Amino acid sequence: MHLPFALPEHVLALLWAVWLCYLVALAVWIVIQQREPVATLSWLLALAALPFVGFLIYYAFGPQRIRRQARRRLRSQAAAGVRRMDVAGANAGLELGRVGTATTGYPMTTSTRAQLLVDGAATFDAIVEAIDAAQRHVHVEYYIFVADASGTRFRDALVARARAGVKVRLLLDGVGSRALRGDFLAPLLDAGAEVAWFHPVRWWLTAFLRPKLNLRTHRKIVVCDGCTGFTGGINVTDDENERVNPSAYHDLHLRFDGDAARWLQVAWIEDWCYATGQVLRESDLGESPAPGPVCTQILPSGPDNPWEPIHRVHVEAIHRAEHRVWLATPYFVPSQAALFALGGAAMRGLDVRLVVPERSDSRLVDACARSYFEHLQKAGVRVYRYGPRMLHAKALLVDDGLALIGTANMDSRSFRLNFEISVLFCDRGVAGDLEKFFEADFSAAKEIPNPLPKRRFTQRLSEGLARLFSPIL
Repeated sequence: MHLPFALPEHVLALLWAVWLCYLVALAVWIVIQQREPVATLSWLLALAALPFVGFLIYYAFGPQRIRRQARRRLRSQAAAGVRRMDVAGANAGLELGRVGTATTGYPMTTSTRAQLLVDGAATFDAIVEAIDAAQRHVHVEYYIFVADASGTRFRDALVARARAGVKVRLLLDGVGSRALRGDFLAPLLDAGAEVAWFHPVRWWLTAFLRPKLNLRTHRKIVVCDGCTGFTGGINVTDDENERVNPSAYHDLHLRFDGDAARWLQVAWIEDWCYATGQVLRESDLGESPAPGPVCTQILPSGPDNPWEPIHRVHVEAIHRAEHRVWLATPYFVPSQAALFALGGAAMRGLDVRLVVPERSDSRLVDACARSYFEHLQKAGVRVYRYGPRMLHAKALLVDDGLALIGTANMDSRSFRLNFEISVLFCDRGVAGDLEKFFEADFSAAKEIPNPLPKRRFTQRLSEGLARLFSPIL
């Protein structure tokens, strides 16, 4: 340790001792969390280079707070009193469903029908229609809710049902929907609806007392009367409504009816209970819908669950593919497991295709995604870029009978930090509809040449540097 001024030897010895004690304490703290070795070493080196300041950074943004929040969230799940099915008997004959149940506790169930909704105009029409028909309750959760034309229409539909005596509860993310003001929400509250915030951000306290900036709900959930559910990639904003904004994101959403919607509501109940402390028992919200013909499984995932259910089901589904794997994602920053699964499927001779945006809303993520294309193409993966509208859909099609659609991107933030929700369908009808969606997008997209054209040194350098940030993108 070199200082620009002289210090007595006993003071230097004391500083060395304090610094070493600091490093030992941090090392023990980080190592006992049993994170990935590379992540653990990276944190140790960073914190050694930034004495004491590094501690504050780690406390505010490091992974240790995820376990602390996980314990609180698990208590909320217990308070919700929701019913779990026995893992051993929940998904007989459906091995992938067993993985979903083992990692979430949610059973493979059914829908009476399932419908893909392409883009925001069709999605908002379907949701408002379902809200208008609700008789008992409407439960809503969104990452982004904007006070624009789309948001106002959505809010007014909720206000009308609340005034009609329907119980309306709205849960909003404290970062994604932070621009909403009290005057926009006032009509909802005046009509008797309840509004709550998931991890509200109080900037003067967040860094020290409430380090939750990375723990966001990225879920988009609407459940009407416990029997009609909506989820997918579309937030409530004109940026996702092509009827209002011609350059709106190109996206995919879901409507499904039946028992699966009740399990989507269970996920919402857990979030509501966690955010508000209110106990809403699923059994008090209506009768269980009758079973239907569409095999469906709800997959909630988040930093409260160390099994990474959505990530694990993605990888497991790709490994089990027999002839086709088609993937759409707006942000492609794959884990090593996902990268190996995609490359391995292509090497086995399967039809493996990836479609990403021509340009997303993050240049850093785009550069990081490009760094993976050459590796995938060498393995045999076909890569497409969709534009000019930004592709925002998150979907996986495997063979002719498996479809996975939801809110999670193919990146570490979705798999490990955000609270996400996806829906797994083991159904040829839903898979066939998703196949049509992909075929339309492939036709509108441009396939990246294989091999890639020679790139400038600066481009390859920027991609490599961006890839260093992949664990937090």
